[in-house]
Amino acid sequence: MPDQLETADDERMRRWRLVLGGDDDGTGRKLSGLDLEMDKALAALYNKGGYETGTGGSVSGRGRGGGKAGQQAQRSAGLGASSPQVARWLGDIRSYFPQTVVQVMQRDAIDRLNLRQLLLEPEMMESVEPDVHLVGTLLSLNHLMPAETKETARQVVRKLVEDLEKRLGAKLRATVSGALDKSTRTSRPRHSDIDWGRTIQVNLKNYLPEYQTVVPERLVGYARKERAVKRDVVLAIDQSGSMAASVVYASVFGAVLASLKSLKTSLVVFDTAVVDLTPQLTDPVDVLFGTQLGGGTDINRAIAYSQSLITRPTESIFILISDLYEGGVRREMLRRVAEMTAAGTQVIVLLALSDEGAPYYDRENAAALAALGVPAFACTPDKFGDLMAAAIQRQDLGRFLEE
Repeated sequence: MPDQLETADDERMRRWRLVLGGDDDGTGRKLSGLDLEMDKALAALYNKGGYETGTGGSVSGRGRGGGKAGQQAQRSAGLGASSPQVARWLGDIRSYFPQTVVQVMQRDAIDRLNLRQLLLEPEMMESVEPDVHLVGTLLSLNHLMPAETKETARQVVRKLVEDLEKRLGAKLRATVSGALDKSTRTSRPRHSDIDWGRTIQVNLKNYLPEYQTVVPERLVGYARKERAVKRDVVLAIDQSGSMAASVVYASVFGAVLASLKSLKTSLVVFDTAVVDLTPQLTDPVDVLFGTQLGGGTDINRAIAYSQSLITRPTESIFILISDLYEGGVRREMLRRVAEMTAAGTQVIVLLALSDEGAPYYDRENAAALAALGVPAFACTPDKFGDLMAAAIQRQDLGRFLEE
């Protein structure tokens, strides 16, 4: 037991030494081998001093935590402006740390060390670990990228898109397809299409105790899958800078929805102008590179354009993804939403489509929409399929406000 306690205490001190950084951290722990290399990679970002790979050398700095000392160390972080040096550092942290930690460190490096310009170089692109935030940064730099960098950037974005499609797209496709099948019922189903649970429920009055069975006078089932489009979906995505993660997820989900023949999916992005990216929906990477993060916001103009795409109001779902900070005509925006709901269109307003927690949004506009019967709420990517299924089946969406 004493040996186990000593081992656990030693590991605790090791971890504190890596967290705090520097030799005067109070732990008394000296690092060597891989721990020393990990410490130097951390020090390059969070402490003073440059970055060198290989063994040997010391790392200066006064800590990686908060407070003035930590802040000062962060301000004087030492990766410098050397592209090969930064590319080497990016490769090293991928070797030393798990993917989730790598993504956080990349994000911190972009913010703390102003590496956006270096991301325009191909060798940098080949070293990064794709995540939603990094892709958002790349998209914001899209118009600055030279041709040779843009192709490498597309490969980085495609890697993330394929990961999202694998993790979230399959679930969304299955959930929405099931909801579409169930949304159309028939009283004369084929045997394989009978909804036995619903059939038993509507025939309980015909229960025969002596036979312990229900006589199904009325059959309830699903209609045969039709080639006809059952729902029209219009996604309008705010591409202001604060909505970067939402733009990435919504673009991927829009492409997934567009692959379903029972849906007619349109996707538009907007700032002060509106761009219809529906023709690019066969490839979400093309959609993402068709966006331009940043700039102002004219929600009213986006809704006006989206209205022009809706030809079957009672069979349509309009999804506005925006933080609702309107730079256009607020009164007209609210009037258009009221017109859409009065015509039978199901309107959904998502303040964010991301895992980033509670978003910043215009509370006055959100309250005005709620008064029109259109509540605004954030949605995490893993819940988007359930939200779409509920909308297709015209269920009450109030439960998503509480999640």
